[in-house]
Amino acid sequence: MKVIKKINNNVALCLDGNDNELIAFGKGIGFPVAPYELSDLSQISMTFYRIDRNLYKFIQEIPENVFEVAALIVKKAQSEIKSNLNPNLVVGLSDHINFALIRMQNYKEMQMLFSYDVQQLYPKETELGRYAVRLIQEKLNVQLPDSEITNIAMHFVNAEEEREPDEGTAAEALILEIADKIEEFYSIAIDRKDFNYNRFAMHLRYYLKRVKDESQFKDDNASFIQAIRDLNPQVYECAYMIGEFIDQRLNSKSTEDEILYLMMHIYRIVRNSKIENKGL
Repeated sequence: MKVIKKINNNVALCLDGNDNELIAFGKGIGFPVAPYELSDLSQISMTFYRIDRNLYKFIQEIPENVFEVAALIVKKAQSEIKSNLNPNLVVGLSDHINFALIRMQNYKEMQMLFSYDVQQLYPKETELGRYAVRLIQEKLNVQLPDSEITNIAMHFVNAEEEREPDEGTAAEALILEIADKIEEFYSIAIDRKDFNYNRFAMHLRYYLKRVKDESQFKDDNASFIQAIRDLNPQVYECAYMIGEFIDQRLNSKSTEDEILYLMMHIYRIVRNSKIENKGL
């Protein structure tokens, strides 16, 4: 196996014997100057193929220990879920875990609720979410709230579809209009190639699908929503405006929990915008 680029000390971009690109985990494989030939394959502990190359730079920004824990969780999921999982799951999950750890530091007293609806609908994924929270406590010495069981379970549910839901060109046009409205609201330019924007667009595709299926999130996180609203009133105002816009177009009624998830994604894409946002 040829190591072609270091990602961190224990993770590297490699080429296998058939010149297929992969992300490999192995103690110290990132130390030698790349490129080099790795002859001792027993050093490799985990491999992930078909990860979107646009995410490589993002992977480097994830703390090494967080990315490793996410990889262990995904390997467990791959062995227990029969359907194919989206190859980018390990990146999305590591990003989520990293964000959850930061949120624990800053907003420890504010917690969302564990979703019994999700547990009933997706028992296997919920059990994997429990495993993930236990592993995070064991490896990172952080006790995440039970709500993270639900959040992590939903990553598995979404990844099982392999591809993102295709709601058609009308939905894609609507997503672009929503991005335009956020840009106008904050007077910013959103990088449509940025990882956080793509996550936002993916979230909207599932959101629109839930509206269509009449299966929106509604877990009564009122106190959490109010706390976030008090901290970031501008983000709430923007998310509420977007929710109303979607409802007008689809003749629906967005739940407060859907507004909460919109707030989280809007906060992230605006925060990561290269344009300064003094309003956040």
